[in-house]
Amino acid sequence: MSDLSSSPAASDELRDFFDAFASVRARGKRPEYQRQVQSLYQFYVPAGSRILEIGCGVGDLLAGLQPSYGVGVDFSGEMVRVAKERFPQPHLHFVHQRAETLELDEQPFDYIVISDTLTFLDDILAVLRRIRPLCHSRTRIIYNCFSRLWQPILAILDRVGLRHRQPLRNWVTQGDMANLLRLAGLEIVTTDSRILVPTQIPLFTSFWNRWLGPLPLFRHLALTNWGVARVPHSLPMDTGTSVICPCRNETGNIRPIVERLPEFTGAVELIFVEGHSQDDTLQECYRIRDEYSHRDISVYQQTGKGKGDAVRLGFQHAKYPILMILDADMTVRPEDLPGFAQVMLDGSAEMVNGTRLVYAMESGAMRFLNLIANKFFAVAFSFLLGQPIKDTLCGTKVLLKSDYERLAAQRAYFGQMDPFGDFDLIFGSAKLALQIRDYPIRYQARTFGTTQIQRFRHGWLLLKMYGVGLLKFKWR
Repeated sequence: MSDLSSSPAASDELRDFFDAFASVRARGKRPEYQRQVQSLYQFYVPAGSRILEIGCGVGDLLAGLQPSYGVGVDFSGEMVRVAKERFPQPHLHFVHQRAETLELDEQPFDYIVISDTLTFLDDILAVLRRIRPLCHSRTRIIYNCFSRLWQPILAILDRVGLRHRQPLRNWVTQGDMANLLRLAGLEIVTTDSRILVPTQIPLFTSFWNRWLGPLPLFRHLALTNWGVARVPHSLPMDTGTSVICPCRNETGNIRPIVERLPEFTGAVELIFVEGHSQDDTLQECYRIRDEYSHRDISVYQQTGKGKGDAVRLGFQHAKYPILMILDADMTVRPEDLPGFAQVMLDGSAEMVNGTRLVYAMESGAMRFLNLIANKFFAVAFSFLLGQPIKDTLCGTKVLLKSDYERLAAQRAYFGQMDPFGDFDLIFGSAKLALQIRDYPIRYQARTFGTTQIQRFRHGWLLLKMYGVGLLKFKWR
């Protein structure tokens, strides 16, 4: 395995290698490894997206992702020629340029793919800086590269002829990439490690890659390291917020919610969604709406059941870009809500999740068994999602309406198992690779009514949902 420097002569040698390698790739059968890589990218990249690929080779991956508009860039002229010949579709474009000096007259892309290319670049930081202007606020930059742990293994495979020898020059770690992305003004959202067995061995390959590979011990032995990054993007300070308040049997809390709802930096509306209460919660919502006619308050009654259904109805009627949930039990203080919105405005997060497990709780706010369960699920779901999340069951969550609409469009991927709505938003946000951040709140005890959570029945449901998450995120 060659160790080329970044000298002009070394760059010419590398280009000559890929010019010659283009004909090998064009004639040969597509390797199993390449099929595995494409499948992993398809988890994050939906068909019909605008995609830019850096280091596109002969175009297999870009075409396989089925973009509505795709641009592939490669510094090998022969690779680009072959790609154009193999994929002449008008929505696919292949450009002969060096990534370090990339200049494209293009609108921003939804996804920028850098697959097995970091290994060959002269200047990774220069490339990251070049692609940043081609990003909009929700562009995801997705990369994969070889793990350094496999360097001696790949060298042996090269020498014995079981792998086509390639002049690998860089062995970047996840820590290296996180630092380079920060230097370029970008931010890591999530990381992963995949592919224990890069060749096809019936039964064996699927078992190791799908079932064992994602587990904590085995994932560190994987061939490829993966990462998803974004461009942090702030919002105008006057961006409006829609606060959705699902309420069932909460008559005594409706007035205090309105009285204690503070001002935001932008406009705010309050949407009560009543869930077939056995008391007069619905009538109280109407009374308070009419009494506080100077406030932007609306009332709806859900046709379905469960908090998740109520939240979806409220989101459907929301008129402002920022969507926020406030449970009517008032265990989260209305006064804390502008802080959630500020995290979105600053661009620190794209989905904000309340956590009750940082500050001291008010006495009686949470039962001991509930506390233990919340701590267990925090660890379990952080592993599952690839992002730290401390309290999955806090009812207050915030995201943009535009992101929610994208999330809803992919809801069928997980199915309709979640009556609470919490995991619908958490899973959907992680699938979109949104930056999820915890926001600590001071959890209060109820002052009216009783909890509607049934610990054991709902705990069992959460375990089943975790199983679904394993199948959809890790064992996919």
